[in-house]
Amino acid sequence: MALAPTDMPDVTTTVATDIQGRSPAQIAFERLRHDKVAVISAAIVAFFVLVAIFAPWIADLFGVGYRTESGAETLDVTTNYGKVGPPVHGFTWEHPLGVAPNSGYDLLGEWLYGARTSIGVAVLATIFSTIVGVVVGLVAGFATGWLDRAINFVIDTFLAFPFVLGALAIAPLIGARWADDAEKLKVASFVSVVFVLTTFGWMVLARLVRGEVLSLREREFVQAARVIGVPQRKILFREVLPNLTAPIIVAVSLGLPAYVSAEAGLAYLGIGMSGVASWGQTINEASGYFGPYPLYLWAPVIGVLLLVLSLNLLGDAVRDAFDPKTRR
Repeated sequence: MALAPTDMPDVTTTVATDIQGRSPAQIAFERLRHDKVAVISAAIVAFFVLVAIFAPWIADLFGVGYRTESGAETLDVTTNYGKVGPPVHGFTWEHPLGVAPNSGYDLLGEWLYGARTSIGVAVLATIFSTIVGVVVGLVAGFATGWLDRAINFVIDTFLAFPFVLGALAIAPLIGARWADDAEKLKVASFVSVVFVLTTFGWMVLARLVRGEVLSLREREFVQAARVIGVPQRKILFREVLPNLTAPIIVAVSLGLPAYVSAEAGLAYLGIGMSGVASWGQTINEASGYFGPYPLYLWAPVIGVLLLVLSLNLLGDAVRDAFDPKTRR
């Protein structure tokens, strides 16, 4: 029995609704959404970001701040150790994490503003180093002859120079310039750490971008743009750069934890940070009280460990999500 024309299935409509194209970014985010490790890591990172943003308001809830002295009544007169806070003493709303030995500074305020500094330094250093690395990599990849060799020489020179020595050279200059103004010294020391991390952090991304550009510049769409007379600047930023989004995102996600660790390490060594809260500085001050007052040390250590581990796991997940060869 033959079907009437009205009974025939609408093949065109079925195919059009069933087959939908997805961009590489959509595929990557879909993979991330189904990756439990990535979701948990992103949630932990989001928690720290919120803590950094709202640190002043959270501190106000407890009536504390950075370098807030709790008073002599919170310190033992014989040992100068804190008489409030876990795990030795009970929980109190005024000092949830207790107070620092000798100084009596509230540890919650130290922790909150330390998170603010670590994340702020890491984000700013990542932004600036990404801009420098992408621009230098684009120019080096598209340049030929002496310019390419000169850029590679500069990259190799910076890679060979330890950034700790750079920080040691810059920090005394900053301290001597604004030693008499405490507020300016805080800003200057923060900027100096961001400057050091940016100065010695752009080279790896520049090499990555250069290698990608060397491959892309021989592709048909770039050659076609050259043939029709498109200016080289437009080719770089309108044709080549959009195709570098995935590797740049991966590099940024893997660079953030490195900057968090670097900032904490510099602060632990007493480089750069003057009058600014930092987990590394707190770890340095607490290292002598690990036995009698372990929370003084463990609070910033756990903060650095959780943040860096979560950023690393999230970076690995982002790299796998943007890799077309992976099957995760």
